[in-house]
Amino acid sequence: MSGIGRVSATPSLSSKSIPTRDRLILALDVPSLDEGKRWVERLGDSVQFYKLGLQFLMTGQYFDMIDWLDAQGKKVFADIKFFDVPETVKLAVEQLQHRKVTFATVHGNDPMIEAAVSVKGHLKILAVTVLTSLDRGDLDDLGFQCNPEELVLSRARRALKLGCDGVISSGLEAARLRGELGGNFLIVSPGIRPVENRPADDQKRTVDVEDAFLRGADYIVVGRPIRQAADPKAKAEEMQAKIAGLFR
Repeated sequence: MSGIGRVSATPSLSSKSIPTRDRLILALDVPSLDEGKRWVERLGDSVQFYKLGLQFLMTGQYFDMIDWLDAQGKKVFADIKFFDVPETVKLAVEQLQHRKVTFATVHGNDPMIEAAVSVKGHLKILAVTVLTSLDRGDLDDLGFQCNPEELVLSRARRALKLGCDGVISSGLEAARLRGELGGNFLIVSPGIRPVENRPADDQKRTVDVEDAFLRGADYIVVGRPIRQAADPKAKAEEMQAKIAGLFR
């Protein structure tokens, strides 16, 4: 897998009490409410947890989709990556208190994270560490004099001290996060790509389904590998079967 071998050390498999089929989160990156509903209906029971990001936010029907997903018995991850002055972050996070949302993301410095945590209520706040579309070259361009793993670890350590419930991290860094920071926080890993058919896209730090969990992830976020599959529901069920095999 792009020069990264499978985990050979003792696996860091999550022992948290999470329904197995909830561990797969589908990134519902579509341009309209109607299309979002069609995807949920098409996938049926193969997906229980959905991530709504910036593209869906811009439809103007974000809360409508949250409410509809809740009515279908689905869980929602609000992946807005709140990044603004702390008071604005605080007021924005408060808006989610009136909806059935499980996770929300914040992407910023300590005061921004503290603001989100201060009003999280029933939400679990996840801190974004380093986007999976960034590699060492990108970090150099941004002025960070470190490799992605070191930056992920530094940001995760700070976020957890500030009261975050977990972090967004590539599966590549999950094992080190578990080794140095323990198991009492959530790791949600995007950038999941099938090892046998890794497409050329904007994701650079990727792992496959099984490696993400063996390295310590609690949840994975998958978008294009399911939505672009010839049979999306079958692909989601294939991933669910791999997850069930690990957590049996």
